Amino acid sequence: MALSKAKDIVAHNPLVVFSKTYCPFCVKVKELFSSIGAQPKVVELDSEADGADLQAALAEWTGQRSVPSVFVGGKHVGGCDDTTKKHNSGQLVPMLKDAGLLK
Repeated sequence: MALSKAKDIVAHNPLVVFSKTYCPFCVKVKELFSSIGAQPKVVELDSEADGADLQAALAEWTGQRSVPSVFVGGKHVGGCDDTTKKHNSGQLVPMLKDAGLLK
């Protein structure tokens, strides 16, 4: 159930951040997207009734247990470090453009 919900969210949103409100790495990733003008669909797992189930489903799906868990264009990018590395290497903005988030 939670896995199909997570996959549905990713399928219907070009940029998704599964996050927790108190997580500093989640805040950093959300600020990164804001700074480049991309508006993610943010799912705050600590505010969702089924957040723990969603997080477990994400771990099963992606192999990543931690947050943030970032998806661009339906593809799992990874966490904060992975997303930041993609940005610093010039790969993130083209991915966001391909997903229709940036011009």
